[in-house]
Amino acid sequence: MTAACERIGTKSILFVMAVEAEYGPQLRARFSPLMTGVGPVEAALTTGMALHDLARQDALPDLVLCLGSAGSRICPLGEIYQIASVSWRDMDASRLGFTKGVTPFIDHPVDLPLTTPLALPLARLSTGANIVGGEEYAAIDADMVDMETFAVARACARFGVPLMGLRGVSDGPGELDHVDGWTALLGLLDERLALAVDGLEAALREPAL
Repeated sequence: MTAACERIGTKSILFVMAVEAEYGPQLRARFSPLMTGVGPVEAALTTGMALHDLARQDALPDLVLCLGSAGSRICPLGEIYQIASVSWRDMDASRLGFTKGVTPFIDHPVDLPLTTPLALPLARLSTGANIVGGEEYAAIDADMVDMETFAVARACARFGVPLMGLRGVSDGPGELDHVDGWTALLGLLDERLALAVDGLEAALREPAL
């Protein structure tokens, strides 16, 4: 595993994605991401190790950008959203008196706010280890679902690096019962995510970023 930061304007950015299937030709022409693998465990492990190595080299990025696909029952298919906040739907220690979604004995909110420099629609994202489909969306307090972003956010928090999220809606309406239901729109999302990445240089000129 090698983490290579990209220079966009004056900022150093580490791009993070889950799998090669989401990394189409348009994104390949723009950056080389850290690939985490699928799910929160793989994402936390891979991102944490990468940031640890960069910290030892005194080369932590100015920003981590986690991007890829997501499911949603309320956001239109094919559209790109900037992630306003991310939560962890798997964490539930409420039987012990802890708030659902909060890791016991760790001071983090249910919804972790992310950096949002682009002029794109915002969405609340829920991360978990399951593929969501059908009526399962009704039990999730978020606009979109994925399997990695919260884990990446925790790794970034450990090293004091801001995180930004971009997600394209690949699936959601109806039941998702085959991998083709996820991959059908990945080519379109590749093009639209690439256009969003193109807007970063101007957006990151803001003094606060």
